[in-house]
Amino acid sequence: MGSIACTGLVKTFEAKGKKGEAVHAVTGVDLNVAEGEIFGFLGPNGAGKSTMVRMLTTLLAPTAGSAQVAGFDVVRQATQVRRHIGVALQDAGLDYLQTGRELLSLQGELYGLSRRDAKARATELLGVVGLTEAADRKIDGYSGGMRRRLDLASALVHRPRLLFLDEPTAGLDPASRSSIWDEVVRLNRQDGITIFLTTQYLEEADRLAERVAIIDHGTIIAEGSPASLKRQLGGDIVTVVVEPDMVSAVEQIARGIAGVREVEVDRTTISMFLSDGTHSVTALMRGLDQQQIPLETLTVTQPSLDEVFLRLTGSRLEGADTAKEDA
Repeated sequence: MGSIACTGLVKTFEAKGKKGEAVHAVTGVDLNVAEGEIFGFLGPNGAGKSTMVRMLTTLLAPTAGSAQVAGFDVVRQATQVRRHIGVALQDAGLDYLQTGRELLSLQGELYGLSRRDAKARATELLGVVGLTEAADRKIDGYSGGMRRRLDLASALVHRPRLLFLDEPTAGLDPASRSSIWDEVVRLNRQDGITIFLTTQYLEEADRLAERVAIIDHGTIIAEGSPASLKRQLGGDIVTVVVEPDMVSAVEQIARGIAGVREVEVDRTTISMFLSDGTHSVTALMRGLDQQQIPLETLTVTQPSLDEVFLRLTGSRLEGADTAKEDA
């Protein structure tokens, strides 16, 4: 059995009031996460992502189905689950009146460490996340990136086998985000910690996760390595921008080219998913030349996880545009 094993997991929130309708947040999810991997969990807002995390971390009881985390049932053995997992939620539960050292020491004592061992573990973790110099400063004076790193350290106090990270870099600047990424990779490769990562940044999932699952309307709609999911889209993606009155003509040309698997139109932008990029671009340029249609831009790219997500869900993740702006 892996670190996480779910079978037919369901969560339904009962209707409120006479006219309210029940909300089916998670609808029969089967999911397995292997020991020692970084697993990315993606989904648009309201897809069931947070509900899944809350059930797997024993914060919410499933309506039906079963889930084992770190080898323990999340309902019948919730206490054992909690002892073996670390959880860093998006809204960090930090006491801003404490110092970083005080918070980690208290966390250690709550997990049963002696006062001496708790202080030693706090000092160790402050070094791990790069907060030694800020250890005795009030958390209220920490930057957003420092608070996220402290929250990560807090989740590691009891040396968990499995770490849940809920959007660990949301709202951080590129430098802080990169620092968190480096630490996640180190925890996985050097300490062997299994990591379950939810994120709004496709670049984050692409860079960190060995496998990803995409959830939409409470159902897993795709699962696999980022590379395998991108291969499902075929070869290159050719994107052209033309004048508004030329869009229909260009779309017609594109749909008539052999090797074009799909065409998407967004205002004046036409995107073609190709199985043979070189041949298709040549045929496209020939057709545009014959009809004397000028291009504003033409780009040829490889499929990204963002394109996979868009094709599967019909929407983009909130963090996708932010990540591009930061790049």
